[in-house]
Amino acid sequence: MGNKKYKWEILSELDNEAKTDKNKVLLDLLLANRGIRGSKQIRAFLEPPEPSNITIEDIGVGSGAMSVSIGRIKEAIVKKEKIAVYGDYDADGICATAILWECLFKYSKGVIPFIPSRFIEGYGINPESVRKLKSENPDLSLIITVDNGIVAFDAVEAAKELGIDVIVVDHHEAEKNFPDALGIIYSKETSGSGLAWLFSKEIDRKLGLVSKSYDGLELAAVGIVADQIPIVGVNRSLVKYGIERLRKTNRPGLSALYEVSAIKRENIGTYEIGFVLAPRLNATGRLSHALDSLRLLCTNNKDRAKQLAAILNDTNLKRQRIVEDVVLQAVKEYEGISRSKILFLAHENYHEGVIGLAASRLVERFYVPSFVVSVGKEDSKGSARSISGVNIVEMIRKAGDFLLSAGGHAMAAGFSIKTSNIERFSEKLSEIADEIVSNEHLERKLRIDCELDFSDIDNWTPNMIARLEPFGIGNPIPVFCTRDCGVIDLRLVGTGSKHLKLKLESKNKIIDAIGFGFGDYYKDISDKKRLSVAYTIEEDSWSGTPQVQLKIKDIMI
Repeated sequence: MGNKKYKWEILSELDNEAKTDKNKVLLDLLLANRGIRGSKQIRAFLEPPEPSNITIEDIGVGSGAMSVSIGRIKEAIVKKEKIAVYGDYDADGICATAILWECLFKYSKGVIPFIPSRFIEGYGINPESVRKLKSENPDLSLIITVDNGIVAFDAVEAAKELGIDVIVVDHHEAEKNFPDALGIIYSKETSGSGLAWLFSKEIDRKLGLVSKSYDGLELAAVGIVADQIPIVGVNRSLVKYGIERLRKTNRPGLSALYEVSAIKRENIGTYEIGFVLAPRLNATGRLSHALDSLRLLCTNNKDRAKQLAAILNDTNLKRQRIVEDVVLQAVKEYEGISRSKILFLAHENYHEGVIGLAASRLVERFYVPSFVVSVGKEDSKGSARSISGVNIVEMIRKAGDFLLSAGGHAMAAGFSIKTSNIERFSEKLSEIADEIVSNEHLERKLRIDCELDFSDIDNWTPNMIARLEPFGIGNPIPVFCTRDCGVIDLRLVGTGSKHLKLKLESKNKIIDAIGFGFGDYYKDISDKKRLSVAYTIEEDSWSGTPQVQLKIKDIMI
């Protein structure tokens, strides 16, 4: 004990000679560390534009694609044609489906939402699901994909053969060419739900509902955060104002989800979205069918909302138990094999619905790109999660000769494979990893904004930091460090004594600190009585009187 968990990377040095307000100096430093400089950029960051002032062209979608797509939608509405909104079974895809379906349903009752089953249709639109939709809806003439479709070449061709036009609305990694769809609404600058919201706003504008409507903005915020999209630029506006809508929402489904999750709507932020709401929305798609999550978001019936929220909550508890079992089994297997620059595990006992979560947990534990495969008799499904600086979907595509399909982002991807090819695929990935994954990639890093003295922190500092919210990918919560602190008081707290509560002193100033999960440091700190600490700064109101508290990220003794 005593070693840091991370390699500390201190980004900047605070100007202690500055004559102006210390919090103003610190704010400018934090903005600069995030690439925000100059009065125009700073103003846009601290006061992001209202979403009503953002257009889909702002994220690179061409007017030609918009014109063709909305023109075809208008034609379908006028002719009373059947339209299907084809989504995905994760939180972003579910929110995107709800947003676009609700938008179109205002104009036509012939619009149906479709969420594929992870276990039947699999990820993304495919020829079989197109044919199934057509057989169940003979008058179907238009499919609009959301959060999928940008690599669905075969599905688009199958649709055309059946006389169905396809409009693709997607943000995932594309190949060199696009499918031959009627319209392509494509941008990598936001999530599927963010793109669906901007597209819906354009539909409303072109079809006559010219307003500053925020319908669905709260769902776009959920999808962006859940999909781990950088919360910068357009996404910062959508999430900031979307969180305001989440706190005020009248959606019975969201209100019921808040209640069953035991969260207060006034406290909702990116943490509550990413770690409380999104897992529950995702759970049904992992273990059964995500249609119940879509129903929850769209229902206007409060009793129905409570029933559905209970189903989502129970399913999430079951999901947590299954993930824990998979991770325990995977850890036993991995600890028994030689280390390499990737972790690749395949087993018939791994539940297909949770292998992505298991891969994420394994990255947290071992910090190597991790692949987990649910083995089937003939075909198998896999999920992969990466570490900073290693593009996991590019790795997978370099070994694509062994795969049936693949897709995803730099940090997360999924694939399907013939079971007979798993071993050769694993060997190929190891070869690729040896080429592109360096030892520096495998070193955990903690980016620290700057070193502070406790005298640099006052009661206004948490309020200053709050101006940078919402935090997330691309705009991390500020982290600081202070070296050689004295330990005035130290005790173990929480169930199982897993956490540390401390009073730390630096240059005659004492500040409270809490270290969740740092209980193992207790003995070493007791012996040494001094430490260096990396932390975030928050306002603690537990005692009734707000006061500054440090939330520990790392300790060096």
